[in-house]
Amino acid sequence: MSNRDLLIEIGTEELPPKALLSLSESLRDEFAAQLKKATLPHGAIEVFATPRRLALLIHDLPDRQADRSLEKLGPALQAAFNADGSASKAAEGFAKSCGVTVAELQQKQDGKVTKLIHVSQQAGDTTVNLVPTMVKDALAALPIAKRMRWGSTRDEFVRPVHWVVLLYGTEVIKTTIMGVQTSAETRGHRFHHPANIHLNSPDFYLRLLRGQGKVIASFDERRAEVRKQVEEQALNLGAHAEIDEALLDEVTSLVEWPVALTGRFDESFLAVPQEALISAMKGHQKCFHLLAADKSILPYFITLSNLASRDPAQVIAGNEKVIRPRLADAAFFYSQDKKQTLASRTEKLKTVVFQQELGTVYEKSQRVKVLALHIAVQLQADPGLVARAAELGKCDLMTSMVYEFAELQGIMGYHYATHDGEPAEVAQALNEQYMPRFAGDELPTTVTGLVVALAERLDTITGMFGIGQPPTGSKDPFALRRAALGVLRIIIEKQLPLNLVACVDIAAANFPNMKNGAQTRAAVLDFIFERLRALYADKGVNTDVFMAVDAVRPTSPLLFDARITAVSHFIKLPAAQSLAAANKRVSNILQKSDQTNIGIVDNVLLQESAERALANSLQQVISQVEPLLAAHRYTEALASMASLQVHIDAFFEQVMVNTEDEGLRLNRLALLSSLRQLFLRVADISLLQNV
Repeated sequence: MSNRDLLIEIGTEELPPKALLSLSESLRDEFAAQLKKATLPHGAIEVFATPRRLALLIHDLPDRQADRSLEKLGPALQAAFNADGSASKAAEGFAKSCGVTVAELQQKQDGKVTKLIHVSQQAGDTTVNLVPTMVKDALAALPIAKRMRWGSTRDEFVRPVHWVVLLYGTEVIKTTIMGVQTSAETRGHRFHHPANIHLNSPDFYLRLLRGQGKVIASFDERRAEVRKQVEEQALNLGAHAEIDEALLDEVTSLVEWPVALTGRFDESFLAVPQEALISAMKGHQKCFHLLAADKSILPYFITLSNLASRDPAQVIAGNEKVIRPRLADAAFFYSQDKKQTLASRTEKLKTVVFQQELGTVYEKSQRVKVLALHIAVQLQADPGLVARAAELGKCDLMTSMVYEFAELQGIMGYHYATHDGEPAEVAQALNEQYMPRFAGDELPTTVTGLVVALAERLDTITGMFGIGQPPTGSKDPFALRRAALGVLRIIIEKQLPLNLVACVDIAAANFPNMKNGAQTRAAVLDFIFERLRALYADKGVNTDVFMAVDAVRPTSPLLFDARITAVSHFIKLPAAQSLAAANKRVSNILQKSDQTNIGIVDNVLLQESAERALANSLQQVISQVEPLLAAHRYTEALASMASLQVHIDAFFEQVMVNTEDEGLRLNRLALLSSLRQLFLRVADISLLQNV
C-alpha cells in the first residue's frame, strides 16, 4: 500500500464573495467526513479558495482501503441444531446465504446467547474508485442556499462549473463531476493567464498557479498580501489605513491577483459626517479609508484591483469616477436632512410599524420613554434628558441618510441632534442606545445613553415574549439574545445597581393588552438570566457555581455577578466541600420534614453540647455577616460562614435530629433551618457537588 497526495479543484464562474470562506471550509469538512466514512487515513488537508475555484489538497492518502473482516450473525445454537445434533433448516438457510456449509460456520457469544457466525474477509476498495463518489457527495452536502443550473444539464451548484481537477499523485481520476470531465488541467487568472495549465502532480499546484497563472490560491496568503499592500499604500501618504476585518475578507474573496491602488476624492465631501463617507466607500465600493493622526478621515481611499494594469492611473481614475456619485449622494442626503429637525419627524414614526402586534415605532418610543424614566430614578439620571433622548431615539429612521445607509441609524441621530442644538448628552444617547451593537463592542458612556439603551432592549424583549414570539433554536429575527446580553453587559460592566425584576414589571405594564402578564415576566427574566450562563462559561466559571447563585435569583444582575465572584472564591476554601455536603444534607432533612412552620430556635431546648455550640456559633456568624450582606460583600460573608464547618460536622456526628421528642426535633429543625437560610442569602451551596 502506497500513499500519494490528492488534489481536488472545482473551477467555476465567480463565486459569491461573502460565502467563499464558508464554502471552502465546508468542502474540507464534508470531504474529511467522507474519508472517515470510507476508513481512509490521511495527512493534513490544505484548503484553497479564490473567486473562481474551490480546492483541497489531501496529503498522504493511501491507494486503497485496508481489508476488513465482516461478521454476519446467524441463529442461536438452540435453534441451529436439532435434538440429534443435526443442522436445522435455520442453520442450513443461514449457511447457504453466506455461501458456505454449516460445518464452516463459527460460534460467537452475543450477550447471553451463543450464535452461529460467518466471518469473511472483504478486500478494501481502491482510492481511485472511491474518490469520485466522495467528491460528489461532499459537493452535494455544501450549505448552498440557492443552487443554479446552466446549459442543458440538470447539474446544480452555487455557480456554473467549467473545469474539475482530480489528480491523485500523477494519475488523473477519470470521472464526470457537475457535467465536466475531470483532468489535470487547471486555469490561471481570467486576464493574465486565461489558458490551461497542466499539472503533473499536486506538488506543482501552488507554484504553477502563482508563477505562471498569476493566481494566489491560498486565501490566507492572499489576505495577508492585501493587508500588506493596503498598509504600504497608506504609509506612502503618512496615513493610517483603517482595515475592517470583514471588508478584508470580502475583498480577498473578490481578487485572485490583488493590486492595491490609492484614489482621491474632493475635499468638500469632508463636510459630511465621516461615518457616512466610510459607509459609502466600504458598503458600495469595497474600499478602505484613510485616517490622519487625529483619527479624522482623509480625502483618499484604497481600492483593490484584480489585475496588474499597464496603466494604473486609468484604473484609479475609473474608481474615482465611480465613487464620486456615491459620496455626492451622501452629501445631498445630509444637506437635505438638516433642513428638518429630528423632533419634527416624530409624527412620521406613527406611519412605521415596529411589529404588527406591538404597534408603530412611535408607540414603541413612548413605551421606551416610560420605562427609561423609571430606570432614570434608580440610576439618578436627569429625567429631562432621558425623556428627550427617548422621544428622539428613532427619529433618524425617517431621514434620507438612514434610509440609504441603514447601518448609520443612531450615528446620524447624533449628528442631526447636534446640528439641531439638542443637549450634548441627548445627542450622544441617540447613538449610544444601540451599544453594544455586537459581541465585544463598546458600551454607552453617558448615563442617559445607558438608560435609553436598557429601556430600548427590555421593551423589545418583553414585547416579543408577550406576543408569544421568543427566539427559537434557529430563528431570532429581533436579535433578542443579543439584546439580553447587551442588558447584562451594561448593568454588570457599568456596575449599575438596577432592579431588573422591577424594570421588567414596568416594561410589561406598558403593554395593556398583554395576556398572561405574570408568565411573560417570569419567562423574560428566565431568558435574560439564562444568558449569564454563557457569559460565565466563557470566563471559565463552573456550571455548579452558576446554578448555586441562580437558585436564589437576585433581582439585580450586578448582585448576581457579586455572588458569582463570592462563590467562585468560596469553592477554593478547605471547608467548601464539607459545607456543600452539609447544606445538601440539611436541605434533604428539611424537605422530608412534614412541618410547614418550623419556628425559631429555643435555646432552653438545646441539650447536646454540639447543638449548643452550633447555635452559639451561628448567632455570632449572623451578627458578623449582617453588615457584610447589607453592603453586598458576599465573599467576606461566605468566608465568615465557612467558620461554621467544625460545629456543623460535630452536630451531625453527635446529635440525632429526628428524635422521638417532638419539641427537641422541632427545635433542631429550626436550628438547621436558620443555618440553611443564612447560606441562602448568598447562594444555594448545596448545589456545589461537582466543583
